[in-house]
Amino acid sequence: MDFNSLIAHPEVLLLVLAPLFFVCILAEWYFGDRRGRLPDNARYHLPEVLCNFTLAGLHQGADILTGLLIAKLYLWAFDWRLLDIQMGLGSFIALIIAQDFCYYWFHRASHRVRWMWAAHVAHHSSERMNFSTAFRQSLMYPFAGMWIFWLPLVVVGFDPNWVVFAVLLNLGLQFFVHTQAIKTLGPLEWVFNTPSHHRVHHGRNPQYIDKNYAGVLIIWDRLFGTYVKEEETVEYGITKPVNSFNPLVVTFSEWKAMFSEAFSPGLSLKQRLALMFAPPAAPEPQDKIADADADAEPERKLAS
Repeated sequence: MDFNSLIAHPEVLLLVLAPLFFVCILAEWYFGDRRGRLPDNARYHLPEVLCNFTLAGLHQGADILTGLLIAKLYLWAFDWRLLDIQMGLGSFIALIIAQDFCYYWFHRASHRVRWMWAAHVAHHSSERMNFSTAFRQSLMYPFAGMWIFWLPLVVVGFDPNWVVFAVLLNLGLQFFVHTQAIKTLGPLEWVFNTPSHHRVHHGRNPQYIDKNYAGVLIIWDRLFGTYVKEEETVEYGITKPVNSFNPLVVTFSEWKAMFSEAFSPGLSLKQRLALMFAPPAAPEPQDKIADADADAEPERKLAS
């Protein structure tokens, strides 16, 4: 497939890169599982690998189905573009940087808005880190609103096909940071997202939670105060483990918990919205009510 065909059909980019992905997986499996050169939590556990691959397939299927509708929206927005940007080397580099900036904010929102975390948590729920973890995605990303973050690029004037290509190229490059086989990349650590930076991002160590949101460039984390260097050994996973290799459980467990809490009886509209859109780690409205009651109790005793 030539480059022009790839731009015309950017949705196939990850399929084009798939052989390279599988070569990397095989190499990592050989050095980790067969030669024992990687930690136990870098090894390939068959039930989890099958879960990860199934999640990747479901994610791709959802993207294809919803992509038809999103493409129409992008084309409509492109008619209202602010600039007519002609694609060349300079504009392509500008698009890559701008898309990576948008990705940073999408990724940050995916950790700080529970609605979006409900989709993204599937990627973080593994307690292992290897290349197959990159395949651990959610079919709920379109429902959570991922596509909204690329819309400004279209409105500015970048052709929608090029925007989708940039998005998928960014995601494709992120495959290579999901490994424990590479310790450090020296000076590149200052500019680019690397395996070391991304291991931190997948950690549930208190100092690592909600850090290093980078897609390709770590400069955004350095600029916006979310960068942390890998120092303590990373403990992978989430603070509320899913404990399942069932792809549907992995995909929907947080959605189920969120809606169950948000539609509990006796809550105000504000409390329900907070349970769905506040940061995942924020105190739940019920906790706030309990705290308020506890604070008021001594006053009631004094008054009596």
